[in-house]
Amino acid sequence: MKCHWLSMIDDLERFEKGKRLFLHSCCAPCSSYVLEYLREQFAITVFFYNPNITERKEYELRCDEQKRLLALTASLPSFCPPGFIEGAYDTGRFYEIAKGFELNAEGGERCSRCVTLRLQETARVAGELGFDYFATTLTVSPLKKAEKINEIGLRIAKEMGGPVYLASDFKKKGGAGRSLALSKTYSLYRQKFCGCAFSRRDTPN
Repeated sequence: MKCHWLSMIDDLERFEKGKRLFLHSCCAPCSSYVLEYLREQFAITVFFYNPNITERKEYELRCDEQKRLLALTASLPSFCPPGFIEGAYDTGRFYEIAKGFELNAEGGERCSRCVTLRLQETARVAGELGFDYFATTLTVSPLKKAEKINEIGLRIAKEMGGPVYLASDFKKKGGAGRSLALSKTYSLYRQKFCGCAFSRRDTPN
């Protein structure tokens, strides 16, 4: 599976304009910069699929913030205004893949399994809906290992044989800083933990 992240970061115009991109989003703050960067090149649909957010109130807050960001930025220049699909909120799927890894440190095997769960569903839905590419906003976070996320995404794309996974490291070239700035501009809620009960347990108050 060819890795596309260098050409995407360095030269977006190498991609045919208007191709359909199914973009998994973990939250509004992370998606803010990624959408700004990609929206004039791709026809984007944001996929909010995060069963790892194990508190319903937290989940609903993050989902609502994602929709609010899309509404606030709807008039910005773009190939076409980004669409939105909310995936199934089934925390049971997360707890199933996390079983046996509850005591793992943040960033370990439990987190890799969580990323796999979310990107497998992203790839599945993207394939069913006929998208050309799928990607994730997860790599904009300084706390996430882009290399590992890309390894998972590329493997899933190869196994499933559907849309191409666009590997990325959106935190580079000022991306992480820009997402912070945009979060302030739009007054976005920025969570202090990744999402699951285990990350909340291990995150200082």
